[in-house]
Amino acid sequence: MMSQPLRLSGIVEESIVDGPGLRYVLFTQGCPHRCRGCHNPQTHSLEGGFLFTTKAALEQFDGNPLLAGVTLSGGEPFLQAAPLCAVAQGVHERGKTVVTYTGYTFETLQEMAVHDPWITRLLDLTDLLIDGPYVEELRDMELRFRGSANQRLLDRSERKRLVAGLPVFTT
Repeated sequence: MMSQPLRLSGIVEESIVDGPGLRYVLFTQGCPHRCRGCHNPQTHSLEGGFLFTTKAALEQFDGNPLLAGVTLSGGEPFLQAAPLCAVAQGVHERGKTVVTYTGYTFETLQEMAVHDPWITRLLDLTDLLIDGPYVEELRDMELRFRGSANQRLLDRSERKRLVAGLPVFTT
């Protein structure tokens, strides 16, 4: 697999708050949402952060066999869907999981995917999608892996139900 560049805001090598189990977290740089109360405002600029490679991310990930998987956070990961697909594919090849946070809703991502097949691919490689913008007025610190009540936890089976137009229930 050829290494691809990523623009990141930061990396957390071990996190227990960004998805199930011990996770390696890539905070992508660049975000169009600019949510009021965002806890990562340094990720907003498209030019900020630092360059990293997909190869380096997977090598760093391989350094800890206790990791359950990788979490793609932001910023907005879907702005860099193509290189993140390489990371997600590599993580799956290692038998681990991928969690992706996005300020877009799943439905909006489906619309965007018509023009960008990498979005579809990243959705397909995501085991748990946490979608929706952070809404400060809906902040709820009791929610698992989410900051506001409008955000949803969508696993593969739930995403399939969304495509079929069936209701999704979150806890």
